[in-house]
Amino acid sequence: MTAQHPRGRPRGTTKRELELIAMRLFSEQGFDETTVEQIAAAAGISGRTFFRYFPGKAEVLWYSFDDEVAGLRAAFATVTPDEPMMAAVRRVVVNANRYRAEDVAELRTRMKLVAEVPALAATAGAHYDAWERAVGEFAASRLGEPADSLIPMAVGRTTLAAARAAFDAWVAGADADLTVYLDRALVALEHGFAVSGAFPVTTGE
Repeated sequence: MTAQHPRGRPRGTTKRELELIAMRLFSEQGFDETTVEQIAAAAGISGRTFFRYFPGKAEVLWYSFDDEVAGLRAAFATVTPDEPMMAAVRRVVVNANRYRAEDVAELRTRMKLVAEVPALAATAGAHYDAWERAVGEFAASRLGEPADSLIPMAVGRTTLAAARAAFDAWVAGADADLTVYLDRALVALEHGFAVSGAFPVTTGE
C-alpha cells in the first residue's frame, strides 16, 4: 500500500497502480462491495483524485484492454501489402496477446471478473467496439472500401467474436498459453471453419 500523503496524490501513483489495487480488492471483497474511496485510500490518494484517472471503478479494468487497441492500430499500420488480409489479422491479434508467464494469473483474474460481474460486463460494449473498429478499419484499407461497409464490419465483428471465444476457452481450460487458443480460433476463421479442429497452430510465426 502506498503511504498516505497530506495533499494531493503521492508521487508514483499511476493508472497501472490503481488497476492492480482495484483488481485485488474486487477479488478479495467483491466488485459491488468495493468503493472508489477504498481503492483510492489503498493507493494513498483522495476519491476526487481517483476520478482524474478513471470515470468510475468499472473502467479501471479496461485500462490494459484500451492499450491493446492502440497496439493493434499501430501494428496494422506496419503490415506489408503482400501479406494476406486475414493472415495479417491473425498475426497481429495473436502478437498483441503474448504475455509473460508471471502475468498470466493477473490476466485470468481480470477476464474472470469481466465475465462474472454484471456491472463490469455492462461496460464492455464501448471497449469491444473500439477493438472491432481497429480490425475493421484495417480490412477497409486493404479492401479499398469504407470502414462502415459490409465486409470490413464483418471482418471486425467476426474476429472479435473468435477472439472472445478463445479468451473464454482459455480461462476455462487453463491448459495452454492464450496464444494457442487465439491462433487456433483465428486460423479456423481465416479458413472459413471448413473442417472443425483440422487447423494447425501457427503461433511460432
